Amino acid sequence: MDIPPLAGKVAVLSLGALPLSYALNHVSALSYPLGVVWMSALILGLLFLAIYSLSRSDIYYDPLYAVFAVFSFTSVVDLLIALQEDGYMGSFMAFYTKEGEPYLRTAHGVFICYWDGIVHYLLYLAMAGAIRKRKRYRNLGLYWLGSFVMSILVFLPGNILGKYNSEIRPSFFLTIPYLLVPCWAGLRVFNQTQAPSCCTPNMVEEEQRKGLLQRPVDLALIIYLIFAAFFTFFRGLVVLDCPMDACFVYIYQYEPYLRDPVAYPKVQMLVNMFYVLPFYGLAIYALIFPGCSWLPDWTLVFAGAIGQAQFSHMGASMHLRTPFTYRVPEDAWASFFMCNLLYALGPHLLAYRCLWSPAFFLRPLPGPPAHHEKQY
Repeated sequence: MDIPPLAGKVAVLSLGALPLSYALNHVSALSYPLGVVWMSALILGLLFLAIYSLSRSDIYYDPLYAVFAVFSFTSVVDLLIALQEDGYMGSFMAFYTKEGEPYLRTAHGVFICYWDGIVHYLLYLAMAGAIRKRKRYRNLGLYWLGSFVMSILVFLPGNILGKYNSEIRPSFFLTIPYLLVPCWAGLRVFNQTQAPSCCTPNMVEEEQRKGLLQRPVDLALIIYLIFAAFFTFFRGLVVLDCPMDACFVYIYQYEPYLRDPVAYPKVQMLVNMFYVLPFYGLAIYALIFPGCSWLPDWTLVFAGAIGQAQFSHMGASMHLRTPFTYRVPEDAWASFFMCNLLYALGPHLLAYRCLWSPAFFLRPLPGPPAHHEKQY
């Protein structure tokens, strides 16, 4: 997969968040929740107008260019919030975390800001650069889509169900577009044409004729997916207060963060159990039976989703903003880190395998027509 060049124009506009946030932090009108809402909406509107005037042809070619440009700006804002909350800088976004979205000061909020400010930011620049160069960005878009949707599925319900539900401010309703954009963007990304396959009909037929024992990589991935599915189901039972002794030992000695009243870890485990677990079952099926052409696309979506989820979960489990009683015990760090790291890496290896050698998952292609001698 070719990595498209980063969009320099979008990067310059997004870096305007630094002086702007510093200036807004000293505006007294932003010490009120409604002031934060109106100012945020005004800034996003003016930003969209600036992008439209500077890159009209790119937006006509692909409207997602405007989405990626605006979101790259918010990604820089999120990175400033994370750095500020960890004490690396000050006087930038204090007004927003105080009067806008105070739940961003939680450990989970800090780490989703880091992910958005680094991973999503680079993806936005790469996808905007691909649009400018009229290149494909389907694979990057699918990875971003999974990551973005997972962060929303956990963060928004966690805000409502957790202990910070009493601190929901009017700025919370600015997240409504974040619920609509993935639906529209996801349809556009999925509808993009796929890169032409280099697999010939003979290659596809030969690969799909192989048994599972002749495909050791697929066999290893199936074994991994079985263990990952068990781990997903087990942690779902843990947050549902399963009375088994194993669940009790796990939640108190290995991952006490699952008991944190902020509700993000509980929502995360339930999302994994109801969405990721069925995907693991379908992926096992697709690795056994050939011709499941849907698997390469969905492995990218779930790789992005699980990567974002595990980064936020692992970071928040050990962050100083998490109360000491809910942090991972020091004697369990090695096992906790190893299990969760493997849980995050596995879907990425699966996605790489599907992109590296997709012949097994392609539908059988029609071969060259047979030539028959004319009968006289």
